[in-house]
Amino acid sequence: MLRLALPLLALLAACGPIPLEEAERRCTEQARLAQQPRGNVAVGVNSKGQTAANFELHVTSDYIMGRDPAEVYKSCVKSRSGQFPSRALQDQPGWRG
Repeated sequence: MLRLALPLLALLAACGPIPLEEAERRCTEQARLAQQPRGNVAVGVNSKGQTAANFELHVTSDYIMGRDPAEVYKSCVKSRSGQFPSRALQDQPGWRG
């Protein structure tokens, strides 16, 4: 019985709040995606001389709905950490709004 309980407890602990600093870091990225879509393009040649290409586009529902990135950030931090952000989105390192 204990063997079954330990993995279940570990799984439930993963669903709990994360530290505020970690939530702010993760949620800054979510706010970026609310501001504009992100994409990658890769082109190359494989060992047989054939060309290869890859294209990825990441669009969030926050962007489609036109949500304010600062509000996305604030609600994300609150839901992930259980606390309000320690500083506003525009004050986060690396944020260019």
